[in-house]
Amino acid sequence: MLEVKVGKWRTIDYFDWELKEAHVVCEHLGCGSAFSIQWKNEPSEISVLKIEPDCVHSGSALRDCAKLYSSSLTLNVTCKDLLVQPIISVSFMNGVSMAQQQGLQVSRGSNFTISCSIQPQYTGGSFQLTFTSSNMAYNYTQPAVNHSAHFLFPAAEPAHQGNYSCVYHVYIFYHDLSSESRLLSVTVSDPKHSDVVKVVVITLVALLVIVFMILGLHLYRQVSRQ
Repeated sequence: MLEVKVGKWRTIDYFDWELKEAHVVCEHLGCGSAFSIQWKNEPSEISVLKIEPDCVHSGSALRDCAKLYSSSLTLNVTCKDLLVQPIISVSFMNGVSMAQQQGLQVSRGSNFTISCSIQPQYTGGSFQLTFTSSNMAYNYTQPAVNHSAHFLFPAAEPAHQGNYSCVYHVYIFYHDLSSESRLLSVTVSDPKHSDVVKVVVITLVALLVIVFMILGLHLYRQVSRQ
């Protein structure tokens, strides 16, 4: 229930309020933004403060807009804080953690875990790990435990290559809130192909060395004959 202190705390009378007026008040009180407004009919008239919407929008202090009044109608305003952005990070079996990386390359068949976490604001909620690639999209959901969730990928495959993000969902005061992390780009490399490339490169370098040695020896012999 919204109350304003003028001498002492008093309940507010609704007087044609809408959500935009409630939003101004929530901002004024440092409570974020307005969720909802509800009106309650008291059993009998009580001492309240009447605050007119025009005065709220004028930028005046709430106490300057308040007038003593008696009414059986009172106003409930629900304010909310905006959700902070979740954090997405990656860890591997060897314990190496890579957080806040714009791109990540993993070896095919390796074990990796994508973790979603958020600073404590509300209890409960869930994390949705979204995955998108050029030809598919998936969603994986886990409940938030200690404000985090961990998604295990036991063996990296080319199908795991794409963009990942964490979306935190929480239900507060009859409203669904959500906040999405940055994108994490994952590419999957094949270690076998990497080994083949290394062998080819080493072989070419060895052949070039042999060719230069033969040419050098041939030039040396020609110079010696002269």
